[in-house]
Amino acid sequence: MAKWEFAVELERKADVPIFLQIARAIVRDIRRGRLRPGDALPGARTLALSLGVQRGTVVAAYDELVAEGWTVHRAARGAFVSRALPEQKPRRSGRERSGLPERFVIDCAPAPSGELPYSVPPGALFFSPNRPDVRLIPRDLIGRAYRRAVRSGSGVLFGYGRPQGHERLRAAVAEMLSSTRALAAGADDVVITRGSQMAIALLARAIVAPGDVVAVEELSHRPAAEVFRLQGAKVVTIPLDRDGVRVEPLERLARAGGLRALHVTPHHQFPTTVTLSASRRLRLLELARRHRFAILEEDSDHEFHYDGRPVLPLASSDRDGIVAYVGTFSKVLAPALRIGFVVAPRPLLERLAAHRLHFDVQGDRVLEHALAELIERGDVQRHVRRVRREYAARREVLVSALRRHLGDALACEMPAGGIGLWARVADGLDIEAWAARASERGAVIATARSFAVDRRPRPFARLGFAALDRAELEEGVRRLAAARRG
Repeated sequence: MAKWEFAVELERKADVPIFLQIARAIVRDIRRGRLRPGDALPGARTLALSLGVQRGTVVAAYDELVAEGWTVHRAARGAFVSRALPEQKPRRSGRERSGLPERFVIDCAPAPSGELPYSVPPGALFFSPNRPDVRLIPRDLIGRAYRRAVRSGSGVLFGYGRPQGHERLRAAVAEMLSSTRALAAGADDVVITRGSQMAIALLARAIVAPGDVVAVEELSHRPAAEVFRLQGAKVVTIPLDRDGVRVEPLERLARAGGLRALHVTPHHQFPTTVTLSASRRLRLLELARRHRFAILEEDSDHEFHYDGRPVLPLASSDRDGIVAYVGTFSKVLAPALRIGFVVAPRPLLERLAAHRLHFDVQGDRVLEHALAELIERGDVQRHVRRVRREYAARREVLVSALRRHLGDALACEMPAGGIGLWARVADGLDIEAWAARASERGAVIATARSFAVDRRPRPFARLGFAALDRAELEEGVRRLAAARRG
């Protein structure tokens, strides 16, 4: 790896000669682990230029280090930290940072609860509940668009921009949402974010105050619920059934007072895949209007609907300014691009931009410009059509394999859309124990406990079919079947 300048602090007016200050600073760095046995020291000329001293001063410092046994000099190669230091401490594992404090003595604010949800052993097949297959992304198209953006004649892309996001991408997203989701949105109705998680975090900052009540679906994307908790809200779960989130418990909660917002995934509910029924949609909008709470609608995989027409968002029927609609390109393209968006009434968007300005300033303007071009040219649309066909085929492969190998152990329906299916475990089977055995055999699944805010086990699992190809899905199911037999 290319080297940076080597930092050594010198006191020009001190009584200690400069060459000894340099030598002692290097010894301190060796003792605290910044420099390790075998590490190369900068060349004498390079270090002299960096420190603003004569080359002879650095040479004298290096001679002192050699004389004391801290370093060795190799002809034509330079100076290196000795591998035979006196009282040499054992080298720590690569995961530890030698020389840095091992504990932080300042009291910290409470950390987000929970742990990283999935542990995937090397070589295992992961039925990821919410990841696309990044092997399918049009890398060449994205790379060329990014290079064109970098080479564009305007240097404005490399400066500061508006926290709302690049205006060209906001216009492209607004056109997409108007065409595919029936949202009456223009560029000024859109804020670009770094993925949907940032969008939810910004909405929490803009809407929720400590002590407010925020309702979430009983099974949901737990990091979203945790965002509200960190904002000081009381998080209350609302039960689900085959028609989506139940309105009666939500209405009782609203009547009790203090309900500030509801986070909901009405299209392909995550993780159960159910769709909020038309009657409940109308009741939910009316309830929010009457009790003045916000509906935060997250729709992360709208593009992947296979049977019939996609259901339009709640936001498309919002006439009272109560819905904030959140979407993302993470499933369409790749999670690493971190491009999401919010469509909401403009006073709320102004607050989102103000909050974003104070902790992130803006997004990646070059990437946003490149993505806008890909949408304008139709490249993203063509990619979506190709991937939708592939995911539809993978959905059928997974359902068929489950019915052949595990028909008596797992019950599932063909989901109308999304990138995963929801399966119920037969009575008498311990899904958590089964999942643990499956992981050992190289098949990783997410059980219902992964999505429960209360962390209580339930006899369900979500099996994603997007991130694995057809052969991998077949093999993964065989491994699940073998794990079930023990």
